Amino acid sequence: MIAKLLGQQGIKLLTRSRPKATDSIVSSVGYHGNNIYSACRSFCTTSIRCITQKSEDSESAVDPPRILITGGLGQLGIPLAKELRVKYGRSNVILSDIIKPSKQVFDDGPYVYADILDFKNLQELVVTHRIDWIIHFSALLSAVGESNIPLAIRVNIEGVHNVMELSKQYHLRLFVPSTIGAFGPESPLSHTPDVCIMRPKTIYGVSKVHAELLGEYYHSKFGLDFRCLRFPGIISADTEPGGGTTDYAVKIFHSALQTGKFECYLRPDAMLPMMYIDDCKSSIIQLLVAPAEVLLRRTYNLAAVSFTPEVLAEAIREFVPEFEITYKVDFRQKIADTWPNSLNDINARNDWGWRHHFEIRDLCKVMFDKLKPVYGDRMLSPKSRAVSC
Repeated sequence: MIAKLLGQQGIKLLTRSRPKATDSIVSSVGYHGNNIYSACRSFCTTSIRCITQKSEDSESAVDPPRILITGGLGQLGIPLAKELRVKYGRSNVILSDIIKPSKQVFDDGPYVYADILDFKNLQELVVTHRIDWIIHFSALLSAVGESNIPLAIRVNIEGVHNVMELSKQYHLRLFVPSTIGAFGPESPLSHTPDVCIMRPKTIYGVSKVHAELLGEYYHSKFGLDFRCLRFPGIISADTEPGGGTTDYAVKIFHSALQTGKFECYLRPDAMLPMMYIDDCKSSIIQLLVAPAEVLLRRTYNLAAVSFTPEVLAEAIREFVPEFEITYKVDFRQKIADTWPNSLNDINARNDWGWRHHFEIRDLCKVMFDKLKPVYGDRMLSPKSRAVSC
């Protein structure tokens, strides 16, 4: 019975991590068979926490990892670097991109030029800076990718090949984010599982499926420590959105404070999964430090909240009562129509303890708390006008 519920891999993990407790739970099944599921679930959760804590304790006893973040000046790189520098030290987290950073970014910690299409450039950085982990954020997102498909193929596919080969050659831990855009219209629309039909209709989605499968192949063939999360749309006040279909859910907050009005390029009922950036950062760090033995797969869905533009506008009115939204649907709606409206992330929650913390009201509050000092008394100007995204 235990083996059926947990599987042989689960039994091995439990026995290896807490053998005495495993014996006791197996014994208790004979007396309390009806409670087997809750007992196993409670034990598994406790075991994962113990193993993860042990892993973190072990990390603190050795040198911290040296981390290279590619595409570091995008939406995720700067805030994640800040978190990682607190955890591992300022000099151990190296931000990189192909454009000149602001003075603040440059002063906050190490920054280098890195062209992901230049294998030798990346190799030199890995060797010179003694890199242990690569976090590969360089990519052209969905809407931008559709406007320049040849460049998207080079950046999103050739760039992944380069970091994957380097990671294999130098035995690095490699994190590559994926996306809801990896799914397509043939995928289940609601509670989309980790494994299902995936036929994306954008070059961005195609390139992400390619990255997932190649990373999983390199893991099974060469032992590459590849780790991947499929993210929903990410909402952040700290950086500009990077050209994705879910960008409306960031720009709408700026417009609410600038003008009190917003013109949306998606339909009022376009339901899409979303996540506040703090949950995103936490998930990346949590997956990166998770011991390999608890990772029963190498690519995981992540879920937090799902909403439509209409629902988000109503939530915004709690903070900006006079807020108005209008709609002018464009090509991005066709992209959104091929994506899930919610993701099933039960495997991430069970395998390594993932939990989100921000619901729709929480993310509205924190977005306005961060943006109000930026826009000051420009909020709800009587001469407000609609701002198109």
